[in-house]
Amino acid sequence: MQPAIASRTALRVALRRAAHQLHDAPLVFDDPVAVPILGPTHAEELHRTPLRPDRPFSTALRAFIVARSRLAEDNLRHAVEKGVRQYVLLGAGLDTFAYRNPYPQLRVFEVDHPATQEWKRDLLQRNRISVPDNITYAPVDFECQSLVEQLDNAGFDSHAPAFFAWLGVVPYLTLQAFRDTVAFVSSQPSRSGLVLDYGQPRAVLPPLEQLAHDSLSARVEQAGEPFQLFFTPAEMAAELSAFHNLEDLGATGINARYFSGRADGLAVRGSAGRLVSAWR
Repeated sequence: MQPAIASRTALRVALRRAAHQLHDAPLVFDDPVAVPILGPTHAEELHRTPLRPDRPFSTALRAFIVARSRLAEDNLRHAVEKGVRQYVLLGAGLDTFAYRNPYPQLRVFEVDHPATQEWKRDLLQRNRISVPDNITYAPVDFECQSLVEQLDNAGFDSHAPAFFAWLGVVPYLTLQAFRDTVAFVSSQPSRSGLVLDYGQPRAVLPPLEQLAHDSLSARVEQAGEPFQLFFTPAEMAAELSAFHNLEDLGATGINARYFSGRADGLAVRGSAGRLVSAWR
């Protein structure tokens, strides 16, 4: 991401989450703050993004984005039921969980680039969305700052279990930045958990998916946030060997869990994107 510029990909993700609230039924991911946080500035764009038969990969991307948020919050619920009281959003973007948090005992840490956090807080203020007392903003540039130090400064308790959501971030990291973060999360106490998403390398994708991969890669690179990091499922399992109860879902598993029996055609397609949950 370019220094001092709020994430453009975070905006695209937020638009897709909001479009889901307006165009898809039934909802896979019910987020009553997704539309309000964007305000009137993006209202016209939101109403231009229904299901389009001529853009199946774009629609599938929306399905993937809402499914990963749903998976994260489903697993968070399990963590809270086990007594976890800390939720860390790594690369929070315009995620809205903290502003509709149903768990008063849960402290939320939003970790993101300082410029993106400043932009988000401005949107919250302009669109009159209240910020609860149990949220803490932890500004971190993953490539040049210590996540451990910044979370410690924010009051994170490394001796208590925590649940981590790491969505839409991994493909933009270097391998070292990824491994440093995994090492930190895997050092957390028992009952800690993690949900992340990742993309498979271009070389393992079929030809049509390679074209979709190239198109998306070109767009994020033009936005100043190029893809850098991909894994196969076997490679990801090796990277997360310190965790247990690892679940790695591709399109078939995601669709069976969240998109079964729909009449509107909303579903994840292809083999590029995958979702992982893992526990300590």
